[in-house]
Amino acid sequence: MYYKASSRWRDVLMPLFRAILVSVVVELSGFAAGAVRAEHSVESPDGNVAITFDIGQERGDLIYSVAFDGRPVIVNSRLGLALKDAASLETGFEISNVSASSHDSTYSLIYAERKTIRDHYNQLIVDLKESNTPYRKLRLTFRAYNEGAALRYTVPEQNALKSFVISAEKTQFCFAADHAAYATHSAQGQYSKVPLSKLTKDCERPLTIQINDILYAAVAEAGLVDYARMRLSPGQGQAHTVVSSLASEVDAATPLTTPWRVVMFGRTPGELLERNYLILNLNERCAIKDTSWIKPGKVIREVTLTTAGGMACVDFAAEHNLQYVEFDAGWYGHEYSDESDARTISVDPKRSKGPLDLHGVIEYAKQRDIGIILYVNRRALERQLDEILPLYEKWGIKGVKYGFVRVGPHQWTTWLHEAVRKAAEHHLMVDVHDEYRPTGYSRTYPNLMTQEGIAGDETKPSNSLTLTILFTRMLAGAADNTICYYDRRVDENASHAYQLAKSVCFYSPWQFLYWYDRPGRSPSRRAGSGAGGSHNVIGDEPELEFFDYVPTVWDDTKVIHGEIGACAVLARRSDESWFIGCMNGDTARTLDVPLDFLDKDRTYVAHIYADDPTISTRTHVKISRWLVDSATVLKAELPLRGGQAIRICPATADDLKTHQNYENVKIKERERLRSSPKESVAHIRAVQDDLFRIGSGSQNPPQSFLGGMAFEDPALDATVNRLLGLFLSLAHSL
Repeated sequence: MYYKASSRWRDVLMPLFRAILVSVVVELSGFAAGAVRAEHSVESPDGNVAITFDIGQERGDLIYSVAFDGRPVIVNSRLGLALKDAASLETGFEISNVSASSHDSTYSLIYAERKTIRDHYNQLIVDLKESNTPYRKLRLTFRAYNEGAALRYTVPEQNALKSFVISAEKTQFCFAADHAAYATHSAQGQYSKVPLSKLTKDCERPLTIQINDILYAAVAEAGLVDYARMRLSPGQGQAHTVVSSLASEVDAATPLTTPWRVVMFGRTPGELLERNYLILNLNERCAIKDTSWIKPGKVIREVTLTTAGGMACVDFAAEHNLQYVEFDAGWYGHEYSDESDARTISVDPKRSKGPLDLHGVIEYAKQRDIGIILYVNRRALERQLDEILPLYEKWGIKGVKYGFVRVGPHQWTTWLHEAVRKAAEHHLMVDVHDEYRPTGYSRTYPNLMTQEGIAGDETKPSNSLTLTILFTRMLAGAADNTICYYDRRVDENASHAYQLAKSVCFYSPWQFLYWYDRPGRSPSRRAGSGAGGSHNVIGDEPELEFFDYVPTVWDDTKVIHGEIGACAVLARRSDESWFIGCMNGDTARTLDVPLDFLDKDRTYVAHIYADDPTISTRTHVKISRWLVDSATVLKAELPLRGGQAIRICPATADDLKTHQNYENVKIKERERLRSSPKESVAHIRAVQDDLFRIGSGSQNPPQSFLGGMAFEDPALDATVNRLLGLFLSLAHSL
């Protein structure tokens, strides 16, 4: 947190002062409608995020701004809705009422990236009315969270406006400077780092933006159910501004409430990712009373579309702690043919010669406690949804993968979410492919297990792209990354330890593993390479135990290192065990991985799976096992485009006898420095150089930094410098 004054009382009194100020403003607004002030503000519970709303005096424009820690981030941005064949709802308004409220609760989901989620915000509701006839009404709701800012429109029920069509949304995000943004124009597209001034139309959301070295933001959408999808386009004639761009018109009737427009904040890319639960907070609570049938798990795709292949996958899943087998495109005929019938089992001859006794596989899977998932292309879904859902429930199917669904326009957004609700009525879980990106609907209907909307392993992404996606697309929620392991693309673009780490870093309650691979007992699909080919036979490499152990849902999540496009280290907890994924980009590096999140006074075993070209297996993964505790700092040596996967679990009595203590490099370093005073002084000087640096060009005026804290007070800066000088003097005297 920034500290702008040396007085410790500021931190105590300012939150109270802010609360009193907001209360006074709201109280004054209650005397009469004509007496309501134009400008109103609301702050987050921690005081960092501030939203200000104002009415333009000349035209009655709706204007808002967002600041973080007192610094403008979004400034003088307009709001409004353009209507077809009617005057827009964006000017000529006056405030009729203002109300403020606070909310603080925690909740648990049946699956998530953390066991409990806090929903804590301060809210400002502004009721507006046109100054002249027909006196239409509009409501704006603003929420200030510690994690970010959110706003939405409500068109209340009224005689002056009943049925209408929204032709465009006029929500602006006018940034205070020309920051760098990570943009793509397709849910499965490539990302580019460009200044806001260079953005082109229809960028995908979330749009991650680097405000400066110590602040990141992301513009996102939450609660999209019955509305057109938002994308982001440059504001015409306005510097470093983006505006909401709807995929279609919206056919509406009062009362109407739009999805949330969200600005997430984090001091690092990792903190931004840790806070992605904000999207869930902005969705309705679970609407399914009995959720006992909704079960996350790991999935293997059956690539041969044969009975023998299905049986082999069921056996493999049961032996390797996977929970599901999925039959993809081709099991009911050619997926792109309107004549293919998803109510029948008729294998596409271009994909497989069969035979496929699907009912026999389903029954065998049931005996081994393995669920079956079926893929259905949108051509069949749109024609047969109401027939196949009860049919699949009768067959004993556990879930459906919706393929190539239409996304974006209002009509298809509504259809898709209705299709998820209908699946829930028949106890069917859902995975949505291909261009759909989540906005938090899994909180309301948790049978929506995961979705694509990502350049996953199917697209052969580069490491830098994957490490960009982690801090952009993954802010929206779970992603079906279709993790490969034996396919040749792994050797071309990454490493096998890197692939193991993906199962930790990329969250998906249904985690597809071995995407192009098949068990050894499965028949070969073709003689050469490719899905199910000879190169894609799953072997007996010992590191596969990591996939056996890794869960798909978590009790806690921490981002230890995160640099967009360069590297990431994530730690996630399930019960008493921790799993760590380390992914590296185009530069070899060594990263410290402190284990201070482990329980104190307890010993654990760290199972480390690392790239090592000297290992004779075809995957070249070395396994080492060490005793560790909360004081341990692991050294993750990550080669170019390499990775590490780590499983940490409480040590047993046998573990204590079998494994050695990990060399705690930090403790040994401190011991070495104590024994060498001159080297200690050099080390301290290096630390001083690292701690004190001039802020980036986006910070004005320049500031000094100490351990990530900024001091604008010159007297405080001078005091800190004197203390460091004293510290160095003491070091010289050692």
